[in-house]
Amino acid sequence: MYVERLIDESFVKVHPIYNIIAIVGARQAGKTTFLKQKITPLHSSYVMFDDPDVRSLFEEDIKKFEKQYLEGYEVSVLDEVQYCKDAGMKLKYLADKGRKVWITSSSEIILGKEILSYLVGRVSIIKLYPFSLQEFLNSQGQKEVTSTILGRSVWEHAIYGGYPKVVMTLEPELKKIILRDLYETMLLKDMARTFSIDDIGSLELFAKYLSINTGGLLSYESISKTMRLSFQTVKKYLDAMEKSYLIVRVPPFFTNRTKEIIKQSKVYFVDTGLRNTVAKEFDAELKGNVFENYVLMELIKMGFSPKHWRTKSKAEVDFVVEKDNAVIPVEVKLGAKPGKIERSLRSFIETYSPETALVVSYRGEAGRMTVGGCKVIFTDVLRMREYL
Repeated sequence: MYVERLIDESFVKVHPIYNIIAIVGARQAGKTTFLKQKITPLHSSYVMFDDPDVRSLFEEDIKKFEKQYLEGYEVSVLDEVQYCKDAGMKLKYLADKGRKVWITSSSEIILGKEILSYLVGRVSIIKLYPFSLQEFLNSQGQKEVTSTILGRSVWEHAIYGGYPKVVMTLEPELKKIILRDLYETMLLKDMARTFSIDDIGSLELFAKYLSINTGGLLSYESISKTMRLSFQTVKKYLDAMEKSYLIVRVPPFFTNRTKEIIKQSKVYFVDTGLRNTVAKEFDAELKGNVFENYVLMELIKMGFSPKHWRTKSKAEVDFVVEKDNAVIPVEVKLGAKPGKIERSLRSFIETYSPETALVVSYRGEAGRMTVGGCKVIFTDVLRMREYL
């Protein structure tokens, strides 16, 4: 069963304009399935760079590669091409020859200057994440939801995550096995090989530390001291995990952009199912930091780049999104009642005077209130989209 993806609208808009489209995102997030669906009505070729013969032909003679795999086709899909030598230069050649090429990548290496600098103006980059809540519901054939159905769906989606293979597997223990295998593949194939990491044991312990401290402020000094790792190693591990789509860093919100760069970020996981796998926590009840992580990724899948807000007096708002030159604070709660908000959210409203604020809860009531001219909307994860 094919599940329509949220990126479809963006893809339809850009594919007539660009010769190269790059679908990037976590391993097994559905990139290949998405593109195979798109090439079904077309005369196309699909080229996998796991094959050493394919890779060597691409690296040694791009014109022969073009003749072998691209000539005569309307479009060609190149799977995981970023590991080849001089990939940017060769993709530029194909684009300039008028070839339609769609590429996939499970690493942000393809977004690095070694490749991307050659493709400026020639490529459109679309990020594909594991299933969003709406995609999860669609995969279950769930067209209408009650509060009970929504609560059960959010729990399962947050506990086991949104990787398509995991979602389509019914048995909880099998879900855990698939997640564990995927995590080990990401460590050994994506991170260790791509970023030349030899000490897999310390990398695993580092990932475990981040999973336990999900949503915490990122302090290099504290991590170095606790994990007994050098500053350079901490930075290398963080970069590898982020570029392999295991974690995401959320910067602080300031109107002073310089402060956003130098102040502490927070760290979350791209998929809460993987986070729970690393932490070895598959709890019967959602934890606050897991639900916070879950809401963050729903915001990211909607196309936002959330930030967090924290003052010296430790007033905090979980996320701040920016839309149409306006800021919208988003507070995340396991339970919430309309008419009551935290002092921190009031402080943000007094400081920035937003028109709208959201309180998103797992189990809570819908409603509205007004604070200092700001509409505070109490809603759930699914309906959060309607107000953003």
